[in-house]
Amino acid sequence: MSTSWPADGIAVSAAKPRKARPQVPAARAPAGADTRARSLGLTNGLLGIGGLVVLLLLWWIGTDLIAPAQSFVRRFSPTSAVASLAELSTHSDLWIHILVSLRRVLVGLGFALLIGIPLGLAVGSFRLLNAATSPAFQFLRMISPLSWMPIAVMMFGVGDEPIYFLLTFAAVWPILLSTAEGVRRLQPSWLRLASSLSATRWETLWYIIVPGVLGHVLVGLRLAIGIVWIVLVPCEMLGVSAGLGYFILDTRDRLAYSELMAMVLIIGVLGFLLDSAARGLYRLASREH
Repeated sequence: MSTSWPADGIAVSAAKPRKARPQVPAARAPAGADTRARSLGLTNGLLGIGGLVVLLLLWWIGTDLIAPAQSFVRRFSPTSAVASLAELSTHSDLWIHILVSLRRVLVGLGFALLIGIPLGLAVGSFRLLNAATSPAFQFLRMISPLSWMPIAVMMFGVGDEPIYFLLTFAAVWPILLSTAEGVRRLQPSWLRLASSLSATRWETLWYIIVPGVLGHVLVGLRLAIGIVWIVLVPCEMLGVSAGLGYFILDTRDRLAYSELMAMVLIIGVLGFLLDSAARGLYRLASREH
């Protein structure tokens, strides 16, 4: 093989160029994969709707068919509840109660995220800190948030402040523990790669740790939403003048049982929508990463 030297000083081989290797085409999903996925999603959706219909049917059978004609149970019939729900939806007061409750949930979740994520990152990163705090966190986590209600009222008075405290206390533990678990499950090779590239601590946190634990944080957020939504209603019975819990007490005092059941339906629908939003965030984050 001879080599010539052109004027620019770069060696050029006079040998025949080698044949380029054939490119292996990237693996493609089967042609019907998307169709099967859509079909499976549609089937699951129809099954879910069918389950809800069966639940409503059992409710109707228990109150309208099985219960005696003069039974107190008939006051909680789904037919009267749906009629009251349609009537309540035209009143502005109902939407005020809903917005007040949603605001309290968002504030409680916001405080829980601000507290739980940094603590979770620290606990998951340092073994000694994890060993020192794990028993205390597990002890506090097992205390019902509702047991703090008298103390919260004595500390913060009557109003939104004790509700924020109770909701934050209820939501912080799943977020904290899920974040810590996400840090512990990070691939060590990612951290070694960041170290080999001389990444600063901030760069490692922002480009490696945060994307790596985001899925776990969203799982903890979804669990926190379920807990907060359950705790919210009794918390709103602490002498406040608005909210879903307050409105349920009001319907009880007015003996408006059909409206009470309508509020139960509204609470279930709103909780389902909040959980669906959390699941959508998790799917979006999983798709991007």
